[in-house]
Amino acid sequence: QLRQVESGGGLVQAGGSLRLSCTIAGRAFRNYLAWYRRPPGKEREFVAGISRNGTATYYADPAKGRFTISRDNDKNTIYLQLDSLKPEDTAVYYCNTYPATRDSWGQGTQVTVSS
Repeated sequence: QLRQVESGGGLVQAGGSLRLSCTIAGRAFRNYLAWYRRPPGKEREFVAGISRNGTATYYADPAKGRFTISRDNDKNTIYLQLDSLKPEDTAVYYCNTYPATRDSWGQGTQVTVSS
């Protein structure tokens, strides 16, 4: 089981930016980590992943060129910079390991993009 806290979401106009943060307690942070999202009425989906030392990153197609994942291992925190946001990016965003640790989801942080 993870202990994570996501933050940084909000309401933003299309084209705007947000920076999400996720702090994961304990040794679980040493894993490959990722951001996921659940759009309204849809299944949760992978957004972006990052290796243990941060040198390798992975993105789903909708995130490529607009989102940037990073991590600060001294702070047990990963980030997701969201730029050029679109209404279809509206979702609850979650962090977890990659692959995801089953049944270990936090409350997430809501991102709402208005047109």
